[in-house]
Amino acid sequence: MRDEASMALTVLDTQVPAMPDHDGLAMPGVSRAVAGDGVRISARTDVKAVAAWLREFQTSPQTWRAYRKEAERLLLWLECRGETLASVRRETLDAFERFLADPQPASRWVGPSRPRAAPDWRPFRQPLSAASRRQALVILQGMFAWLVEAGWVEHNPFRLMRDKRRRMDNRREGVERYLERALWQRFWAWLQTPPASEATNAQRYRWARRRFLFGFAYLLAPRLSEMATAQMGDFIQREGRWWWQVVGKGDKLAHVPVPPDMLSLLVDWRETLGLAPHPQPGDATPLLRALDGRRGVGDNQLYRLIRETFQLGYRALDDLPDARRAPLRHATPHWLRHTALTHQAQAGVELRYLARTARHARLDTTARYLHAEAEEWHRQLAHHRLVEADTSDDGTL
Repeated sequence: MRDEASMALTVLDTQVPAMPDHDGLAMPGVSRAVAGDGVRISARTDVKAVAAWLREFQTSPQTWRAYRKEAERLLLWLECRGETLASVRRETLDAFERFLADPQPASRWVGPSRPRAAPDWRPFRQPLSAASRRQALVILQGMFAWLVEAGWVEHNPFRLMRDKRRRMDNRREGVERYLERALWQRFWAWLQTPPASEATNAQRYRWARRRFLFGFAYLLAPRLSEMATAQMGDFIQREGRWWWQVVGKGDKLAHVPVPPDMLSLLVDWRETLGLAPHPQPGDATPLLRALDGRRGVGDNQLYRLIRETFQLGYRALDDLPDARRAPLRHATPHWLRHTALTHQAQAGVELRYLARTARHARLDTTARYLHAEAEEWHRQLAHHRLVEADTSDDGTL
């Protein structure tokens, strides 16, 4: 078994831990021979080739992390099989997709969220859903296309997938991973409950931060990376109305209306930090802050904070049947965004405005948050009964 400290996947000039060695996992990247004359990148291993591909996305940190995650899983899986990127065939993709649905042995591949440098870090938090598997294949298809152009591999096996359109383009009818309104209301009421009078200053700070974080996520539907990089000066006032300006996917600048509840939360949060009620233009200080009240909070810390709060809420709402509060056990930060957009749609926000809040490039992506048609369908189908209601004509034969 290799020493855990030596288990690292070097990507984009950073040491990215692979995972602790339980079954003789070799370091990815060492098995590939020196590149031949046809290679158009200065790479000598699969890992270095993937790092070159990832550098194309280094100006978009969220995209870079998402792509690294999928490429890393593939490289680790191939290494366990004694294969390289060049050895991937059409049937390899089917085996990999099955693996994504059920990574085994689970003790080696699956674990809770941990810092990447931790010895018990794992590539998966849970098996991937069908939608997540499709997304992984989409990302890896793009990676292979780039590697073909770079001369690192001879072919793109994804092009041989006869049912590629179904695999790549199929979408679920609607968003399913969100908290129903009744559960959210109970959860939010719990979040609103202040600490006991004997609570320490640190406990009061944590409570205020959780309250602001979840209110921010619910009212403005930001992505996790957008919350981590948000600054005080991103809240701006124009002609008496407050807006949140955000640079999202694709480095696109957008402005989202700030509702009254959000402005109240911001004022409360700034009071906790000892600041004036409203931020000044150009204030580049972090919106969400560490316990010292000054430093920002990174993506991973935010992820853990949100997951931890959901777990605490699950335990606190023990008066509810387990089936009703169970979603809190499984909820992730992205559930917050889904919850926010779904509830906005249910509140009657028009699709065109919902799409602008979500900052979706396509309306059909936003339309997945509209559940009204499904509800009406359900209501009408309820009239279809095994035994018809009594009428003046009993229909007796």
